[in-house]
Amino acid sequence: MKGFFSFLIFIFASSIVCAQAPTAIEKKAEQGYANRFIDTLTSLHIQYEALSLAQQTHDRVDEAICHAYLAMTYRRMLNLKDFSKNTELAYDIANNTKNERAIAYGNWTMGLLRSYIDDKTAALDYMLKAYVIFQKIHEYRHCAKLGADISYLFSTGVTTKSKKYADEALTYAVKSNDPESILHARLAVGSYLSDHIITGRWESWQRAVDFFKETIVLAGKDADRIISKSNIGIAHINLAELYMNGPSPIDEHALLSNLETATDIGKKYNLRNVYRSSLGIRGQYFVEKKEYRMAERLFKEGIAFQQGLPYKDNDLFAAFYNCLKDLAAREGDHQSYYEYDKLFVKYNQLKYDESIQEKLQNTDARFEAEKRIARITQLEKENELQKKNKLLSYSISGILLIGLVFVYRSYHYRKCYYQNREDILQQQQANAALKVQLMEKESLETLSEKIALERRLLQSQMDPHFMFNILGSIQNMILQSDRVTAVGYLGKFAKLIRQVLEQSRIESICLTDEINTLNHYIELQQLRLNYNFDYEIKYGANVDTNIHIPPLLIQPFVENAIEHGLKPLTDSRRGLLQISFTQDIDRDVLICSIVDNGIGLRRSKSDKTQDSHQSLSTKITDERLLLMQQQNAYTKMEIHDRKSEEGEKGCIVRLTIPIL
Repeated sequence: MKGFFSFLIFIFASSIVCAQAPTAIEKKAEQGYANRFIDTLTSLHIQYEALSLAQQTHDRVDEAICHAYLAMTYRRMLNLKDFSKNTELAYDIANNTKNERAIAYGNWTMGLLRSYIDDKTAALDYMLKAYVIFQKIHEYRHCAKLGADISYLFSTGVTTKSKKYADEALTYAVKSNDPESILHARLAVGSYLSDHIITGRWESWQRAVDFFKETIVLAGKDADRIISKSNIGIAHINLAELYMNGPSPIDEHALLSNLETATDIGKKYNLRNVYRSSLGIRGQYFVEKKEYRMAERLFKEGIAFQQGLPYKDNDLFAAFYNCLKDLAAREGDHQSYYEYDKLFVKYNQLKYDESIQEKLQNTDARFEAEKRIARITQLEKENELQKKNKLLSYSISGILLIGLVFVYRSYHYRKCYYQNREDILQQQQANAALKVQLMEKESLETLSEKIALERRLLQSQMDPHFMFNILGSIQNMILQSDRVTAVGYLGKFAKLIRQVLEQSRIESICLTDEINTLNHYIELQQLRLNYNFDYEIKYGANVDTNIHIPPLLIQPFVENAIEHGLKPLTDSRRGLLQISFTQDIDRDVLICSIVDNGIGLRRSKSDKTQDSHQSLSTKITDERLLLMQQQNAYTKMEIHDRKSEEGEKGCIVRLTIPIL
């Protein structure tokens, strides 16, 4: 009898395991996912075929798993929109099926999504749920990959848990006998060993080196079965970094051999991170050895390779040009440094723009995910309330058997009570939604008022030293009995103040009024500085002086040219300030050039190194230009030293101002 029951238990357990085994549709989706590094279009085509089969057979479990593999594929393609869409579908469908395998896949992809948008806490919650379920159904390959990913998430915080999950990942990977899972888990263990090398105690360093050597040997034996070639390249890069940071003398042959292998892998399979890291480390190594020509060749090789690709990696360009810039600085090649610095600034700005766009997308995705979770919680509460109402209805029906009149009154009372309660809840929800809309509107209005206030603060701000010096100069004229000139300049000063106050209350000003304001301001500056400089304002024939531009945008740059360029002149040169306007009708902008023959930008910066004061007007003007750039993408500001064939010094400021 005991043997019979044991046999029944065995049959029951076997049926459970078989029920959790992958189906033909899941295998087809996994096959498509395996092609993601070889041919992305083919990979997506196979996965969508698997999804279509699941939908035709009405198999919700396979449908959820197919969406999970599609989500992971779009994650690799950095397509956040489709990544989020398929993740939410996989998670929702899986939870409706109540199938453990599908739920594990849904939580896995949801954890990857939360990790992608930098929500590590939520990512750990979802991944740990998936990890427990895959353990339960003995899916060791996925346990290995999840354990490694969980270890990485814990690496910046709880080191004991990072080690625990890395070791468990390696154990499950060995059980699965899957080379890709083994390599993935060994990289997690190696990362932990590398992060915990104790300085001065090289046995821990040697242990990490031996571990990565063994990892590379194992990966080489099963390279054909490993789909993620990037992991092989990462193993070589990690070992090379260990050699580079290890005890002296460095094993140069082993270091360069591993980096060359990683470079070949990155170039062969178009793995940008692997290629950039390996080439960058090699170049940095030769820089430290002072073999500058070899380092320069490597950095330029990386740039040439990237330029030959159909897409541009601005992060890669910025990194390589930064290395070339540092190399030129070491050699004292100022011309090359200047050229590399221009290219570095260009690509670094593009990289920064991409980073901002990515952060905005991640923020939107996080907001949508949180809103979705709140909606799900609300629906769960409503379902629970409906269940309670249904149970109450059954109870009332039972009470009807006891007394019709009493039950009727009780039923009517409770029905009205819950109806009112539901109306109150709906009203509260509507009020909450309206309150959120009002708060958003108030926030936008407050932000708009703040920006307008800062602009008026800038416009109404007048340098106190400038005002005191002008009044002092006018006072000297009066004391010297030059009352006619004094009255004239006093009138100009009063008119300038009146123009600034009037223009602070309007959003735009015509070019003629702006030029008049500049004339009054510069003439008063000439008086203050004893006429030690001349100025001229001119504009091209195509310039319409009736066009409108933002008011008092040019004055802070004219002030800087006078204060930091012309005023410090100590030689026999006479200062000259030139302001010119040209109009670009196609781009709907006005280009203003401010040129002086003063001391130049570089000397001005060196004179101000001891001055920690930051000009409020300059800061707010920069912010105004950034805000204008949202309305007109061509809005910009350029500042550089003046270079002329006659050898004149000075500074050039070029403002591209939107026409309102």
